[in-house]
Amino acid sequence: MPVLTTDAESETGIPKSLSNELPSGTMEEIEHTCPQPRLTLTAPAPFADETSCQCQAPHEKLTIAQARLGTPVDRPVRVYADGIFDLFHSGHARALMQAKTLFPNSYLLVGVCSDDLTHKFKGFTVMNETERYEALRHCRYVDEVIRDAPWTLTPEFLEKHKIDFVAHDDIPYSSAGSDDVYKHIKEAGMFVPTQRTEGISTSDIITRIVRDYDVYARRNLQRGYTAKELNVSFINEKKYRFQNQVDKMKEKVKNVEEKSKEFVYKVEEKSHDLIQKWEEKSREFIGNFLELFGPDGAWKQMFQERSGRMLQALSPRQSPTSSPTRGRSPSRSPSPTFPWLPNKTSPPSSPKAASASISSMSEGDEDEK
Repeated sequence: MPVLTTDAESETGIPKSLSNELPSGTMEEIEHTCPQPRLTLTAPAPFADETSCQCQAPHEKLTIAQARLGTPVDRPVRVYADGIFDLFHSGHARALMQAKTLFPNSYLLVGVCSDDLTHKFKGFTVMNETERYEALRHCRYVDEVIRDAPWTLTPEFLEKHKIDFVAHDDIPYSSAGSDDVYKHIKEAGMFVPTQRTEGISTSDIITRIVRDYDVYARRNLQRGYTAKELNVSFINEKKYRFQNQVDKMKEKVKNVEEKSKEFVYKVEEKSHDLIQKWEEKSREFIGNFLELFGPDGAWKQMFQERSGRMLQALSPRQSPTSSPTRGRSPSRSPSPTFPWLPNKTSPPSSPKAASASISSMSEGDEDEK
């Protein structure tokens, strides 16, 4: 929304530097030219000294309620968040996301303290200031990065960057001889609290590395770093390399065990299938055997048929019914008479007669032949 200013209004709140630039007795329309939030993420966020806010229109003081309603409509609400941002992690990103989404139309400025200030008031950092600046520039929620940000915010700094609100977690931050470096911001009604992410912080990450120092030293030795680069002694280097060899052997043994388990599982699965098939074949064989050799089996019927035929073939033929019968017993057939046999009623009277009968019997046989 354009702001109309005159000489008479300069005494009612418009900065003299701005009213002095306006011609006396005239009315001029001044529009806000503040940078707008980033609409594309194809490039990193700019630095403040590259795209500073040169807007000449006055920035009226806003309340949090007004900003949440979306006013003013002619410019974004400029929100400032600062920090060290060493080993940039998800906790940092979530805090910046909260600061960015505090109001419907926000322009997020992020101040990053230099190495000198950080080492003086907080301690040594893992990443240097250039690395920390670049990490913030490539965060999607950041619209502008302020390098070498002050440790304590001054009115001059707030006015220079046209800051409407300061976002930070609500825990009092005691540093630089103050119980809370954001105390005067809170009293001015410019402080908007954000929530910390539990379980993740730069100190936690460093604690993990220090706690598992040997693990990470061995890891980097495996990746090709030298003992000198890792500041590791000769004895520790040999110890770490030996432990790496032991771990490799353990990994090989583990792989062999896994393969063995897999092989045994396959064998068990196949043996189960074989046993199942064997049981099915066994049942089939037993069924066929009983069907063939059981009490009512086909083999018994076949055997009975064949045994009947054999008995029929081996049984003697019956005598003809037309043969003469004796008078004494008509039901019985007469006994056959053989001429060569001697008569039972007339035994031979002498040995000579017996021998003569035998010789006659032999001659009779030869005649039959």
